[in-house]
Amino acid sequence: MYLIKPSVEIITPIDAPAMMARIEAAARTCYRSEAKTTPESAPKMIKSLITRGHESVLEHESISVRIICDRGVMAELTRHRLNSFSIESTRYVSYSKRGMTFVIPPWVKIKESELKIEDHVLHRDSSWSEEDFVWVSAMFSAERYYNHLSGHYKWTPEKARSVLPNSLATNIVTSANLRQWRNVLKLRTDRTAHPQAREVMNDLYDKFIAAGLGVFFEDIQPYRE
Repeated sequence: MYLIKPSVEIITPIDAPAMMARIEAAARTCYRSEAKTTPESAPKMIKSLITRGHESVLEHESISVRIICDRGVMAELTRHRLNSFSIESTRYVSYSKRGMTFVIPPWVKIKESELKIEDHVLHRDSSWSEEDFVWVSAMFSAERYYNHLSGHYKWTPEKARSVLPNSLATNIVTSANLRQWRNVLKLRTDRTAHPQAREVMNDLYDKFIAAGLGVFFEDIQPYRE
């Protein structure tokens, strides 16, 4: 059994200046202002577009990311219908053959680890609080019962998945244009967002900024606990 934190990876090669230049070119088509293009004009133009609410131009550039999160966060993200999703299937993936991975919620204060289960008994780490141990025990039980249904009763993955918890780690590839990513980040980094969805999207926001895409997202202020 593996316990991990969620993670985000940008899988689209990012050339921020080129992306900005293409968006500027599209935008200037609307205003017949191509002659005003300079090597430094794209960021200013994009900021002006966002300020004026002319965000449809941002739809010309898309980014794909890989997200490792739990099933609960997956359900939250797939509400964003303009994103495209490819998601690890619990119908076809057999976890009895590869071991289960669970995503640690931010309110469970344990470290990432691989737990070696001896004689089907879970031993409590001395650093775990009582409530942390209860959560780990629930994950252990889910894996144990899943494996029993799969092995002893020969249940297929699509049947055995009925005992899987929300904390099961899920591999997602999702793609969206920049306008849609702005919408996702506004909603899922907000103070009212679910803490686990906010944890994932705050990480994505930081990675977008680090990739040089700040001009598209810097007006969004993620809530940080």
